[in-house]
Amino acid sequence: MIIRVRAFAQFKELIGNDLEVELREGTDVMMLLRQLADNKPKVHEAFFDQSGELKEYVILMVNRKRIQRDHAAGYTLHEGDEVAVFPPVAGG
Repeated sequence: MIIRVRAFAQFKELIGNDLEVELREGTDVMMLLRQLADNKPKVHEAFFDQSGELKEYVILMVNRKRIQRDHAAGYTLHEGDEVAVFPPVAGG
């Protein structure tokens, strides 16, 4: 299946902005993130802490709806889904 990945700010610089990624059926959001970070130390460092857990500040959206990071493992993706990955957002 093909999933679209959109990354923003510093994540965009690391993985690109608009990717199409081919995944096996049954892949969840966490598996996708791990695949994006495979063999890319800077991406892995940006997404995951030293214990391998998704960093608290990573913001995830699937099909324009925010999902909690603790739901990323188990949130199954489907053909045509769009996953957006944001770094921390600050404003004023």
